[in-house]
Amino acid sequence: MPSLVASALTTGSLAAFEQPEIRGDGLLLRPWREADRAAVIAGYADPSIQRWHCRTMDEAEAAAWIAGWPQRWRAETGAGWAIVDLTAADGPDDGQVAGQISFRRIDLVDAAAELSYWVLPAFRGRRIAPRALAALTDWAFSRAGLHRLELNHSTVNVASCRVAEQAGYPAEGVKRAEARHTDGWHDMHQHARLATDRPGSTSS
Repeated sequence: MPSLVASALTTGSLAAFEQPEIRGDGLLLRPWREADRAAVIAGYADPSIQRWHCRTMDEAEAAAWIAGWPQRWRAETGAGWAIVDLTAADGPDDGQVAGQISFRRIDLVDAAAELSYWVLPAFRGRRIAPRALAALTDWAFSRAGLHRLELNHSTVNVASCRVAEQAGYPAEGVKRAEARHTDGWHDMHQHARLATDRPGSTSS
């Protein structure tokens, strides 16, 4: 049946252009490449990443995961970027993949997206995740035209909560037993930012 509310973003708003590379504070967010397969496998072999993302990957699965992101961009259902650390690098091709950040889902009707991120063990403690989140947030609001960005994490995932707060995502509440992890159901914190939020604002 027809909706009485027009879609906030029209179909093709994202797919009309190539998925961009995004720079910010010593980092480059770029689309995944086939050559990044080892970094993806290493990420999903890390116990802490496994704990919160609840999956592992072998060679074939990592290749399929990388290959799937361009399709999701064209379908405007999701988007994934490799986080490249440019510290001590002469250029982006010399930088090392430090982690990933993605739109797990995109909703054009509500101009909204849900975020996900992880950082490889060797790069932790350098504020990689909050810097990447800040860069993607700025692009999403200023270039992509999104209205709302949200992220969710287990209430016992203190590190992810800290990342959200450092990137200016205030907590909006707790969703009870919303996600199932390997040790059972977890309550989830929801954080969000709106395009209309003032920089540094911590109120919803």
